[in-house]
Amino acid sequence: MEQEEQVTNVLHELDSETLFIVSQTFKALSDPTRIRILTLLFDGEHSVNDIAERLSLLQSTVSHQLRFLKNLRLVKYRREGTSMYYSHDDEHVIDLLKQTIEHAQHT
Repeated sequence: MEQEEQVTNVLHELDSETLFIVSQTFKALSDPTRIRILTLLFDGEHSVNDIAERLSLLQSTVSHQLRFLKNLRLVKYRREGTSMYYSHDDEHVIDLLKQTIEHAQHT
């Protein structure tokens, strides 16, 4: 019972910025292309070109989706020459995504 009260108190205390970030995170995870990109990044970093090739997407599509994910701090990047390499940046969200995938695949 005490744990339920703590969860309820946290939910009632959410400020508008937290609500916005939570809603944007779920928005990010509601898009099939972004889910595909994030699941590819489970195993490590990939260049934009590699992501586009592996997922059969246009580079511009991948760049657009990565920008959205980067703004939410769900992915991070590093530059090497003219290439950008992306990896996931939030283990909490990756765990949530993995659990959701497992839930969807559970029979």
